[in-house]
Amino acid sequence: MAEFDLVVRGGEVATGFGTTRCDIGIRDGRIVTLAERLDTDGPSVSADGLLVLPGGVDTHCHIEEASPSGVAEESFTSASRAAFAGGTTSVVCFIPQWKGGGVLERHADAEARAKKGMVDYSFHQIISDPTEAVLEREIPELVAKGIRSLKVFLTYEPLHLSDAEYLKVLVTARKHGCLVTVHCENYAAINWRTEALLAAGMTEPKYHAWSRPPVVEREATHRAIALAELVDQPIQVFHVSCAEAAEEIARAQARGVKVWGETCPQYVTLTAADMDRPGFEGAKYMCSPAPRDTAEHAKIWDMIRRGVLDVVSSDHCAFTYAGEIGKGKNGRDAVFRDIPNGIPGLAARLPILFSEGVSKGRLTLDDFVRLTATNPARLMGLAPRKGSIAVGADADLVLWDPRAKRTITNAMMQHAVDYTPYEGMEITGWPMMTIRRGEVVMRDGVVQAEPGTAKFLPRGPYAMIAPRGVLANGFDAAPVL
Repeated sequence: MAEFDLVVRGGEVATGFGTTRCDIGIRDGRIVTLAERLDTDGPSVSADGLLVLPGGVDTHCHIEEASPSGVAEESFTSASRAAFAGGTTSVVCFIPQWKGGGVLERHADAEARAKKGMVDYSFHQIISDPTEAVLEREIPELVAKGIRSLKVFLTYEPLHLSDAEYLKVLVTARKHGCLVTVHCENYAAINWRTEALLAAGMTEPKYHAWSRPPVVEREATHRAIALAELVDQPIQVFHVSCAEAAEEIARAQARGVKVWGETCPQYVTLTAADMDRPGFEGAKYMCSPAPRDTAEHAKIWDMIRRGVLDVVSSDHCAFTYAGEIGKGKNGRDAVFRDIPNGIPGLAARLPILFSEGVSKGRLTLDDFVRLTATNPARLMGLAPRKGSIAVGADADLVLWDPRAKRTITNAMMQHAVDYTPYEGMEITGWPMMTIRRGEVVMRDGVVQAEPGTAKFLPRGPYAMIAPRGVLANGFDAAPVL
């Protein structure tokens, strides 16, 4: 009987805190040995000349979300293919809440869908209707099931919460030991700008960016942090697109507030000019917050290097471009307000960040590992099981060729939709093999995992998101309310 189920031999193993050339012994889906050389028989793969990285952890993915009008086009099966093709082995996606409804029924539906996939998963619970029944009765049940993060929107109809509703969610999260993740844009300001733009005949996709300039993201970020600080509840600000918002996070961090910032590849590659392409083409690049300009890219890179933005997710939200669903569901002459927001990016995340970051000298390899695997796993309570190469961790590995050159095409992304906003981008650095829990699930671009092999990742309490115990005037308003 072989000592190991699989040995990964001769790679340069990247831990996020330096690299070392060693063999990795895997048994029962976990890393059990790291050694200079493992002299043993049995299955093995050669990583000679390659980097061995922790499997990517993408903590912001919209996958097979159901709504009253239907189900998102990206299924857990197709999303799993995209994840493995791009070197990601774990995702945290979203359970919706519909206005007027609860959350437990939506959890059961999301769980049934997710377990049909192949990528390991956990959930954020979206709160769009924070009724007493949801906050007092249903959230505790979700926490008991292993869900430890609540998502709120400060914009979008019908998802946005008022400040009073947001405060209720913050209080509930603190009570039950959850992280709150926040989409920060000012709902009223965007609506006001949108109505003015449409009245002036400015309807094309490019005006999406005009409707939500950086100031509305900065204001909402400041407000989200201030209210969280008032409650003493840790938060993560999602998809930061501009330095103005990141500076609000930096100031709060300097005060000791537990707030973390996330950004995405689109905010260091795409620009508002992409939405000014002929006809309906600009719709391919519409997401919120909107892409800014190349000057903003340099500022976001700086915030990443400073550690203000310490997670890079995909915010994968895939809509078909052609046809009568997806981007064009309201017609190809729809005003920007009526075009679905979101772009696909699950498979592209790691290659783009490596190429634009490590290959171009903006990031170290350690930075890359921490941004894409170690930090998101820690913040979401998935560590030490996920996000690192260490004895006892799940054997989630990516064999990476740092010199491989590729040109991105939609077919390479292996997602469910018919385009990628990164079509034609030249990349240096590419995943050659993805290993999930000791099983080779992608080799040379061919995904070979079986549907139904995904595992749910329950999250228990963890210290990183515990309140600081700092309250204005020492008065805790939460128990009084």
